[in-house]
Amino acid sequence: MNHIYLDNAATTPMAKPVIETMTTQMQENFGNASSTHWFGRKAHEVMDASRAVLARSINAHPSDIVITSGATEANNTAIMQTAHARANLGKHIITTAIEHPSVMKPLAQLEKEGFRVTYLPVNEEGEIALADFDAALDDDTILVSIMMGNNEVGSRMPIKQIGERLVDHQAWFHTDATQAYGLLDIDVAALHVDMLSVSAHKINGPKGIGFLYRREGVNFPPFVRGGEQEMKRRAGTENPPAVAGFATAVKLITPQEKADRQAKYYGFKQQIMDALKAADVAFEVNGPLKADALNHVFNLWLPGVSTYALQTNLDLAGFAISGGSACTAGSLEPSHVLIAMYGQDSPRIAESIRISFGAFTTAMDIVAFSDALVKIVNRLRSKANA
Repeated sequence: MNHIYLDNAATTPMAKPVIETMTTQMQENFGNASSTHWFGRKAHEVMDASRAVLARSINAHPSDIVITSGATEANNTAIMQTAHARANLGKHIITTAIEHPSVMKPLAQLEKEGFRVTYLPVNEEGEIALADFDAALDDDTILVSIMMGNNEVGSRMPIKQIGERLVDHQAWFHTDATQAYGLLDIDVAALHVDMLSVSAHKINGPKGIGFLYRREGVNFPPFVRGGEQEMKRRAGTENPPAVAGFATAVKLITPQEKADRQAKYYGFKQQIMDALKAADVAFEVNGPLKADALNHVFNLWLPGVSTYALQTNLDLAGFAISGGSACTAGSLEPSHVLIAMYGQDSPRIAESIRISFGAFTTAMDIVAFSDALVKIVNRLRSKANA
């Protein structure tokens, strides 16, 4: 059976040049980048060169880039450390109702510690209203953490407009750019963000590596304590091969490549919808259907078809997709994103799937998937109506 991977929002396969870079580094450069001898200096040079690549990708200074184990650590660091370091200035935080769990769970912990969190609502396209943000912002607000783009439905948030509103406010502005990085051109100066989180494995880089951008002047104690690595901001022996692989993945994605991918993925969405319409298969799109959305994510509601049954049958047919529900500890939990968009009682919650495209997805993959989707949905609906 030929297996086709359409779950790129979860993770992506490593690009061949990334693997080659990392293999070379692991074979030739094993030194500890914190050591002062030749081996250490050589490893440190790799870190410096890679950090410069990462910084340029968002128009930042290399010293503003803190290497982490991924966006989860970066999000936790930005949120928890900002709150604790600035609690004397206020205890109010603003976020959205559809953030990633690595943002939601630290905020839930802070609420237990006495912080006040405003969760901005979203419309049926997964977007917030700036009027709601303006109403929530007050003199007690010390942190705003709003994702650049959503991982389940591909909606984008008005990051630039929010950043402009916070220029003269005491609140620091953090954005989780995990899904947007590699698809959108990001300029932290133009966006007026103070912190930004990224993971390498979403852009065909290695797992277990990412970074937190921290604007100069955004100071708080390290979240991970120990040695004095990362300019005393994140302890732990550096991983030069992984960082070099991350930098290689970044260099593969030119501005033109970003635009090309967005256009290609938008075409894939149209291709799937055309196939469903041609076969008279009822469906609706969850979230935005716009050329400037995060087009690698495509969330579909197939009325009357169980998410679990559809995901299972597609898997058996050789197609890897994600459900509208997240699987946690062996049990299906409703998607908080779809609940925020459509309400707790919406049938979409248990009848939606997420398809996500990547650099290696082809038009033929989409043809094969569309054919299988039509057949499986019709079969499951017939069985349900029998």
